[in-house]
Amino acid sequence: MKRFLWGFLAAILAFSFVLPVSTQAASSVEATVADSIALDVSQSKLALTEVREITVTADFGQELDLEQVELQFGGKLLSEWKKWDAESSSFSGDPFIVVKKKPHYVNGTTTIEANLEFGLPFGTDDLSPRSIRTQYKQLLGDYELALVDKEHGTKAAATVKVNVYDEFLEWDEIKPSIDGIIEKASGLNDRYVQYESPGKSTEGRDFHMVVLAKDEAAVNKYLNETLPVALETPEELIAKLKDGTIGNYQVPVWFNNIHPDEAEGIDFQTELLEKFATQKEVAFTTTNEDGTDEEVVLNVDEVLDHLIFIFNFSHNPDGRVHNTRANVNGFDLNRDNAYQTQVETIQLNPVIAKWTPLAMMEGHGYVKGFLIEPATPPHNPNFEYDLLMEGMIPQAHAMGQAGIGSSALTSYFLASEGYQDGWDDMGPSYTPIFSMLHGTLGHTVEVPTLGQESYKAMVGAGLGMIHYVFENKDELYGRQLEIFNRGVKGEDNRSVDPLLTNAAGESIGRVRGENENFFPDYFVMPIGDKQKNVSEVYNMVDYLIRNGVKVEQTTEDITMDGVVYPKGTYVVPMKQAKRGLANAMLYKGDDVSDWEAMYDPVVANFPAIRGFDIQEIRVTAEDAWTDRTAAVSKVEVPASAIDEKKARQVLKNVNNDTIKLVNDLLNDGKSVGILKEGKFGFQAGDFIVRTEDLLPYADQYVFEASALPSYKAVDAKWIAQPKLASNGSGQLVFSLKELGFELTKEDEADVVVSDAKLPEELAGKTFVGIGNNVLKAVKEAGILEGFDYHTTSGGHEGLMKADIHFNHPLMAGYDRDELLYTTRGSWITAVPEEAAVLATVKDAPDFYVAGWWPGHKGAQGQVLAFTQQLEGSTVTLFANDLAFRAHTKHSYRLLANSIFSAAPEVPAPSKEADPY
Repeated sequence: MKRFLWGFLAAILAFSFVLPVSTQAASSVEATVADSIALDVSQSKLALTEVREITVTADFGQELDLEQVELQFGGKLLSEWKKWDAESSSFSGDPFIVVKKKPHYVNGTTTIEANLEFGLPFGTDDLSPRSIRTQYKQLLGDYELALVDKEHGTKAAATVKVNVYDEFLEWDEIKPSIDGIIEKASGLNDRYVQYESPGKSTEGRDFHMVVLAKDEAAVNKYLNETLPVALETPEELIAKLKDGTIGNYQVPVWFNNIHPDEAEGIDFQTELLEKFATQKEVAFTTTNEDGTDEEVVLNVDEVLDHLIFIFNFSHNPDGRVHNTRANVNGFDLNRDNAYQTQVETIQLNPVIAKWTPLAMMEGHGYVKGFLIEPATPPHNPNFEYDLLMEGMIPQAHAMGQAGIGSSALTSYFLASEGYQDGWDDMGPSYTPIFSMLHGTLGHTVEVPTLGQESYKAMVGAGLGMIHYVFENKDELYGRQLEIFNRGVKGEDNRSVDPLLTNAAGESIGRVRGENENFFPDYFVMPIGDKQKNVSEVYNMVDYLIRNGVKVEQTTEDITMDGVVYPKGTYVVPMKQAKRGLANAMLYKGDDVSDWEAMYDPVVANFPAIRGFDIQEIRVTAEDAWTDRTAAVSKVEVPASAIDEKKARQVLKNVNNDTIKLVNDLLNDGKSVGILKEGKFGFQAGDFIVRTEDLLPYADQYVFEASALPSYKAVDAKWIAQPKLASNGSGQLVFSLKELGFELTKEDEADVVVSDAKLPEELAGKTFVGIGNNVLKAVKEAGILEGFDYHTTSGGHEGLMKADIHFNHPLMAGYDRDELLYTTRGSWITAVPEEAAVLATVKDAPDFYVAGWWPGHKGAQGQVLAFTQQLEGSTVTLFANDLAFRAHTKHSYRLLANSIFSAAPEVPAPSKEADPY
């Protein structure tokens, strides 16, 4: 389910200290057995989500005193297996395994029989509540079920398995299951069933992916023939579709999971793989519009004549192991497909781009009512929404009808039809919605409960999608080709406009301003002295290429409107199939603040939030860029230039690579100074380092270094590595580590950084606080006299123009005018009398650039950040975001400056040994 997840990883870690139930009862009565005989059980599979009765029988070969015979489970008496009690957060309720019929002899024989009921340990067949999801995995596993004769020390035993539902697989069980299916298929048919691992998770676990096709030739034809033509000259395939000469072709259908604690989203893929890899026919039940059931039988060979299946079992293997929604860094990966800051999304999104699937289903939970996308407005204007909806709406209904036909669920609904707002596709970070930028019919499917019937519904929804694409392939593929065609031709089709509405339901279309076309002809990213942050340009180019966007470089200097763009300038030509994806990441964004609800932040705007210069180019006459660029397939980052003739260098504080480099030097015990003043073309906040210390990093980091002549005396503070702690979010900790800072315990720290709360002890420390939670804590603690703030609502988001007090050392490396970003919905209304204001919202009516922030007008001209010296400590507060989901990299140096300002001062290096 798509929801914010603050602090959830911490809760999971806390729960991990609860011992498994099987180890909790040290007082269990267990006979010392000399030998064991077989125990017959009526079923060996037990489920946490279904009440099951078990009959056990055993022949001990003699009559026993039945009063001395007891049933044990996992070496414990049945009465010791207690239900979960939510109030006490412990397994202390009534027993959930009960004897229905005590041990008794069968028909005068020595065979003993007993009947027991394995009930619901959590008192429900729905394990979806978060409080239960953090607990249930400790009950899973193999257990010994035994009839124990205490008198003679014998027992009859069998192994039974306790699972969530029968098809649930632990992560370590998935690959063997896949291997078994592939082996089985190889003995039955000649289908192409290929396993691959596109990469590894944060903790080093393999991703599991399987491609299933008619044969290898079908895969090669799609990847090497069909798709390249579709992306370069889609009109060619459109014409062949229309005149019936396209011949045999296959299109890919993608199945996905990204929240592994929404268990069915992984397990349904195993069943679909097994069915279509090994069976000749696949039958399922769907529900017609009149409510009657209809059986559908798919001939698998016929299906594979038309479709290729890709099963990506999960973006987040570690989450399946730990049963968490987030990855181990605390990031919800379903919010990272656009940002791509985590290794999981960085590795898997290129695979989605490689395949450019026609349809995608991603399994989620748990929304009551069985929700299927498409989504509510507002819609991202970079989609060709008319073409997508013509396929997605009927396909979603086909999925829902098959879902309820295949399970005990009785209804489903489309988010676009069941909600007015609040389940939007304006933000592009969710996997299916991000895939829509590839022209994919992307569906999130939210089953209502965690249990057997929701699993069946998920399988049914997958079958419904397969059936719909199979039956409507030419029509659906024709629309995807038209999406590509609009991009290649640079067409801004007005058929999209009626579907893009404001909160009043009025059509507003794509916001074009004075432009005829919503999309520019080019995006240009300068390099050299025309670029404030070339490091992020390289990162952006790499991002675009791995996501299937074409990028070029100029082969000569180009002059346009009096501006010279040097050879090597990066150019994104917008007449290309994936222009919607490129524009979604590079355009400024839209103001959707009129809506009452929004699911998640909507602004991507990499140039502003990552902090690099970019120009939109709209050709009005002669195209100056034609035939003067060359395609880029890989980013070639040149070594950073260093004048080796001088003993010292000044590192300009212009990018995050510089901060990483400084931290590497400090951690290695090298000398680093911070300029206290702007002089000789250098700026306060720039760093002084020794040339010989800098040389090894020329190929590792992108930095700007200028030799410091010996005759130019500058005033610098020489620093040691500050001792840093953070009691904030996982994303903040990740960002600090990404910058190269090492973290220590709070009581050992010089500096504490948090987006959550105050430090336990402020005295003697510098505290850097970020966002509304910290502003609230500071206000309530009363530590800053005269301080006040206002929050419209946490989660309100905006990209805004700001005035930076750039001469202050904490704002080193920033310009007077900057764009700053927030998801905190807050501003500072009053600062202490002696505080130094660092940044304010620009006092102009057009200060707000993009986002969703009802009530943002009140922020105009208000303070965003200040710093205050107290007796023995320093407090620096930012109302905006500095480390939001590791995307706000342009604000990272505000963090670094605040931390380095509190670094311990050390003696300057000897001038005699290394003179200026």
